[in-house]
Order: sequence, then structure tokens, then C-alpha cells
Amino acid sequence: MADKYQEILRTYWGYPDFRGIQRDIIESIARGEDTLGLMPTGGGKSITFQVPALAQKGVCIVVTPLIALMKDQVQHLKARNILAEAIYTGLSRQEILRILENCIFGEIKFLYVSPERLSSELFQTKLRHIPVSFITVDEAHCISQWGYDFRPSYLEIAKIRDMKPGVPVLALTATATPDVVEDIQIQLHFKKQNVFKMSFARKNLAYVVRTTNDKLTEMVHILQCTQGSAIIYARSRKRTKEMAELLNKQGISATFYHAGLDSDVKDIRQKNWQNDEIRVMVATNAFGMGIDKSDVRMVIHIDCPDSLEAYFQEAGRGGRDGEKAYAVLLYNQSDENKLMKRIDETFPDKEFIKDVYEHLAYFFQVAVGSGMGQTFMFEIEKFCFTYKYFPTRVDSALRILERSGYIHYEDNPDGKARIRFNISRNDLYLLENVSEKEESVITGLLRNYGGLFTDYVYIDESLIERVSELNRQQVYMILKNLSARHIIDFIPRRKTPYISYTRPREDGFRVIIPEEVWEVRKKQFTAHIKSIINYAKNDSICRSRQLLSYFGEKTKMKDDCGICDVCIDHKIPQKQTIISEILDLLKDGKPHDITELKQLKYDSEDMAAVLEEMVAENMMNVEEDEIRLEPKPEMKP
Repeated sequence: MADKYQEILRTYWGYPDFRGIQRDIIESIARGEDTLGLMPTGGGKSITFQVPALAQKGVCIVVTPLIALMKDQVQHLKARNILAEAIYTGLSRQEILRILENCIFGEIKFLYVSPERLSSELFQTKLRHIPVSFITVDEAHCISQWGYDFRPSYLEIAKIRDMKPGVPVLALTATATPDVVEDIQIQLHFKKQNVFKMSFARKNLAYVVRTTNDKLTEMVHILQCTQGSAIIYARSRKRTKEMAELLNKQGISATFYHAGLDSDVKDIRQKNWQNDEIRVMVATNAFGMGIDKSDVRMVIHIDCPDSLEAYFQEAGRGGRDGEKAYAVLLYNQSDENKLMKRIDETFPDKEFIKDVYEHLAYFFQVAVGSGMGQTFMFEIEKFCFTYKYFPTRVDSALRILERSGYIHYEDNPDGKARIRFNISRNDLYLLENVSEKEESVITGLLRNYGGLFTDYVYIDESLIERVSELNRQQVYMILKNLSARHIIDFIPRRKTPYISYTRPREDGFRVIIPEEVWEVRKKQFTAHIKSIINYAKNDSICRSRQLLSYFGEKTKMKDDCGICDVCIDHKIPQKQTIISEILDLLKDGKPHDITELKQLKYDSEDMAAVLEEMVAENMMNVEEDEIRLEPKPEMKP
């Protein structure tokens, strides 16, 4: 007989039963226990919090960094007649207030929030009155400073816990080393350790490392020899565009994706790829978490990521439908050199960091003892030109200064305008010489946004246009004018980074970089770099076993996957000899009957595996019962 969880699963999702560790996690969180679930990509994470939330009273708060994923999940839940809402940057105060009020008085079961929203005064005020069943933290590795994708905003979750002390937390991630697993539980204030782990083994995903000095030709060759949807990961934005153009010239439909594109462009490109209108997505790591496409047959890394965690997560986007898929890392000696160089770029010496801090003050004309709370647009190219710096090292120095508590560095703002009032509410009412149009803009701001007198607030200019009955140009000019009169600080709608001083400016030589910010993190980063280098160079241990061991799974030789490049080479020790003899047979360029291969006197299974690889590699062609040489396709100009 089905229990209540099974009934919910069948009623809303149509699945007959749970798989893997889903039920264990559900029962743990239902008992009110803090729970950490480690599940590989595509393991059905969302079921583990959606089912128990529907079985309990109250609202399940889901913290996730991905707005696109929020919107997608809310849409899916609503389609199943489950009430869900999402709060993220860009919503008006009115919209946020409506959602939070509905959580207090309505029947909403799921409230999705970005980690940045947790610190807002409005959210915290209303949260006190919301009946919360439990808090779900998705992509929980982001809270760990020892992980590959640490996000300071995630630390706000612990503060939320203090406001709801009796409410359990469910943390979920697809990538975590033993150190990160422990740290997640510490950072989230788990009452006791409680981890459920699913094997990260992917029987259908073949991990392959190809050593090549001509990566572009190899990439094209792989895609020409295979079929199905593909992702190619590259490190730079420029490189994604160049490779997409190259692939299109070779007759392979491709587009590119990175954080610098407008959100509507990103949405269109992702949809085109999702719907198989485009075969290949060439992307930076900005194309990552939340991708829901199960039939990706090929994931190629043309550049090495900074860690095995990042590689595993990105590679894991292949073959989520359970069918055979490949994760290929293209590697050569220059990759190792670039990776080792990245250590010094990411952790420049402390004297350099202090110099950058000092030059920032000259650049913004901030005197010693002043600047706290001030925000400046930061044109990094101009700064680097002025002081003869390389942008990469400056970017790293600013991140270290941020972690050390001296500045806030927003390097990738979402482009929305920001407002902060420089005068008090009382002084605002006493202002003279305010035109009717200026007054309508000020009134629109005050009615729709909170916290304007204490901090910078994102605003939607189109909303202000509607409520003030003015056009975009008029609103923009009024905001600029109010800013010039020091009534407000107005940061216009653009993607330029900005820097805020979080404490009064000090002399550069007085800047202290804590050990945990520089020495400890550098050691950790170096370990991450060396892990990916060791993986790429180790051709004696099964790729899958290398990855599983890194994530704390104990493996033995009998656990070899049998499908990675290492296993294939070990399985057929005489592979190269067989290939040479087949090529020798076919060197006359004529078709040969396949039965001629019997004269080579090798094991039939070994022969079949080698033939399959040679066809895949475009070394030869098989048509009916005939085999012939297939010359490698040349790159088109």
C-alpha cells in the first residue's frame, strides 16, 4: 500500500516510486532533521524537497542562485496546480510585498528566493510571520569557502536560520569533496552531521582525455564523427564566439553563450539549443547550473577548468537520459602551464594588492579616513591603463580586498539601475524647487521600493515610467538631475562594475590581508589546480574511478567503468597493433571484404571494439560487408 509520500509522487508527478536516496532524504527532513543530500546531476534533487513540503503545513523556502531555474520550477509547479512564487532582483516592492503577504495568509507551498534577497529588510520583516516548514538550500557547495564556487551571499542563510531556530534545513548539491561536505554542515549550523550520499558513478557517460596540439581540428573532427546535441566549454567570451563561427563554417550549427550577453539574447539562444534548432552550444561556465536538457550526447572542454569539481559538474550535463554520452577533455602541455600561471594570477602578492587599494583611492579621489558607504562606477580598463596593470591581476586583488572587508566589488552587475537617497525622509519633505515631474518620480520610487534611505536598491525604470506617466528619457534625466543635486545617488542602467567602500579608506601599508583569505585559500586553490592536471595526465587509472575517489567514494579495480579512454586502452593492450595492421590492409585505397580481417587472427570482441573506434575516429568506413580507408576531413577555410 502506498504511503502519503508515494501518493503525492504519483498524484503530482506520475512516478510509481522513488529512486536512489530520495526517500531517505524525504523521511529525514520530515523528521525535522537537518539534512545534506549529495546527488549527481540529474539524480532528481527537486523531488526530495517538493514531496515532503506538500506533505507538511507551511511554506518551503528554496534558496537558489539561478533566476532562470527559479522561474522554470515555479512554472512547472503551477502547471501541476501547486502554488509557488519566486522573489528575485528586478521585482517591484509591490510585487514582493504581495508574494510575502500571500505566504503569510495564503496557501503558497514554495517560495523561491535568491541568496541576495535574504538580507533585505522587507524579506526579514515578513519572514518572522511566515509559517515555514523547512528551508531548502540548492547548490549548497556555494556556501563553502573550500568549494570551487563560493558565494558570500550564501552566508546569509545561516542568519535566516537564527530567525527560525526550530526550522530544519535541507542542503542539496551535486559536487562536494569530503572537506566541502563537512564545511556545508558547519556553515549551515547543522545540529548534528547528517549526510545521504548517492553514488556519483555514471555508467553511461564515457570520460575521455585527448592529448592534442591542435584542439580546434580535434573538436571539429569529434563533432563530425558523432551525432546529437553538444556543449563546448571554453574559458573566454571571445573564444566562444570564435569557435561558434568556426563550427558554422564547417557546417555544424552552433551558437555561443556567456555572462556578457543580454538576458533576452541568452534566453533565445538557450531555447534554440534546447529545442534542437541549434546543435552545439559553445559557452563559458556561465552556461551551467539549471540546464535541463537530458539528451546531450557530447560535452567537450576545449580549455581546462580550475578544479575537478567544476569539470565533473559540467561534464555531468551529458547523457542525463541514461543513453551513451561522452565527456571529452582536450589537453596538452600548454594547459598545465596556463593552469599553474592561474595560481599567481588569482593570488597576486600582498604588496601588489595593497598598491591596487592605494591606487583605487587616487582613482576615485578618496581621502584617508573617508569614503565609507560611497559607491563608484569602476572602469577597469581605464584604471589598468592609468596604473599599468593587467586586468586579471587587478580583478583578483579586488576580490581579495573584498574578502578582507575593505570594499564591495560587484564585477558583473545585472545591468539594472540603482538608487539610494542621500538625505533623510524628513529632509526630503522639506525640499524646495522640486518640479511636478520630479515629485512624481520621487513619489513613484517611495511607493514601490523600500530601504532607499539606507542602501542601494535596484529599480525598474519602466515601472517608474508607468506610475509617473513619463517617458524613459524624462525619467532618466530627472534621476540624473536629482543625483547632480545630491538628493540621490543614481547608478544608471549599465553593466559597468562598481566598487563600494565598506569601511573608511586607510593608508595602503595599513591594509591587513588575513591568513585565511590569502595563504589558506591559495593552498586550497593550488590543490584544485593540481587535481585537474593529475586527472588529465593519469592514463593508468580508470577516469571514472579517479573522479569518484576525489569525491570520497572508495573504489577498486573491479569498479572500472570499461568505457573511458583508459579502460579501452587497458582492455585491448594490442589496440595500436590491430589498428596498424588494418590500415596496412587498406592502404591500397580499395574496398575490402570484411571477412579479410579474420586473417589478422585477433579476438573477435577486441577486433569489433577497435573497428568501432576507427569508424568513430573517421579512420575508415564500413558499408554493408565492405571496409575502406576514410581520409580525415580537411578544415574548410
